[in-house]
Amino acid sequence: MTYMLILAAETVQAANYVPEILPLLRNGLAVASMVIGLFFVLGGTLGVLRLPDFFTRLHAAGMTDTLGAELILLGLIIQEGFTQLSLKFLFVSIFLLLTSPTATHAVANAAYQAGLKPLLGKYKIPTAAEISGDYTKQDDHHADDHSSEDHH
Repeated sequence: MTYMLILAAETVQAANYVPEILPLLRNGLAVASMVIGLFFVLGGTLGVLRLPDFFTRLHAAGMTDTLGAELILLGLIIQEGFTQLSLKFLFVSIFLLLTSPTATHAVANAAYQAGLKPLLGKYKIPTAAEISGDYTKQDDHHADDHSSEDHH
């Protein structure tokens, strides 16, 4: 009889342990989603700072807005559970998913229509003289672009 009571107590403890693991899994998924989202946000930030022209920088910013923010919001939804706040996060997420790529495309199209051309060809790292503002006609890669436009 004592053995049956011990076995029953161990079964109850095992049954009580299973629900304790679910919040741990939920928190782990939420943290993983937010960390991955943060990785994309930091990558997009570096892209905005390091990429050579407007269109590539805009692409990095658009990826940051869409993918990074969506993953962070997904992590917040998972963390919160099924509540009114998570429903609000879902609405914000849907709004961002629809508007961010549209806004990025609209800005890129407006820049292109205004005459801003993408930087084509192999990227040339600027020299120290170009960074400091001491431009010469031979070192300026934009001067070559303008001179070729005059001949066409």
